[in-house]
Amino acid sequence: MLKKIIALCLVIVMAALCLTACGGKTLTVESVQKAGKLTIGTSPDFPPFESLNNEGKVEGIEIEILELICKELGVTLEIKQMDFDSVLPGVQSGKFDVGVSGISVTPAREKNTLFTTPYCLAAQAIVVTTGSPIASKADLTGKTVSVQTGTTAEEFCMGNGYTVKAFAANADAQSALTVGKVDAWVIDDLTAAEMVAVYNEEHPDAPLVILDEAMTTEPYAFAFKKGGDDLVNKINEILNKLLADGTIAGIFEKYNAPYTAP
Repeated sequence: MLKKIIALCLVIVMAALCLTACGGKTLTVESVQKAGKLTIGTSPDFPPFESLNNEGKVEGIEIEILELICKELGVTLEIKQMDFDSVLPGVQSGKFDVGVSGISVTPAREKNTLFTTPYCLAAQAIVVTTGSPIASKADLTGKTVSVQTGTTAEEFCMGNGYTVKAFAANADAQSALTVGKVDAWVIDDLTAAEMVAVYNEEHPDAPLVILDEAMTTEPYAFAFKKGGDDLVNKINEILNKLLADGTIAGIFEKYNAPYTAP
């Protein structure tokens, strides 16, 4: 009997150690404040939400919103950079606290991820080359589209039967269109507007075109590991205040980005 009890205790201890090693720690307001920081994972190739400035520092709409949240919590913001398709798995495994990269809330993602209150609505834009026969979503049938890996653009296009070429970086998905490897590029609308404007300024003789018809409309929010309700509830209080007083709309205006409230 004693051996069985000892064996059972060892199993319990090993399970507890495994839970800790696998990121089993539950985030709370107290734990974040005790750590003195909120750590985010992001892919900084998504202007105006996240991008690298000339000094290699991550900046953008979501960074400014999170800095305000951190100020309210009394902590600093720590940023970890990675490819977009590593952001949500990193949140779910507890590698960092928050996933931040223009993340759309979907029923599939909500099964494994806890989201804050959405702070804006975005659309998936369709980008083509000048003179393309593609004028609407219906014209994509039988065509090949480029997307960023792990995005709702990839999920939507694959789910609707389009031929898809996925790339880790949005810049590569854009390049696939401009060199003729694909017929269209699907990307979130505000990022499309910024990246296309930069490209067209550099290539005025062969500009890209954003179609008027969007693929989908989706809410953006910040992603957390399941079980972090205490922290997310507090962040929702802060977000609702920033939404109500116009602060978030003002941040979008600062970046010359049209704002659509959730």
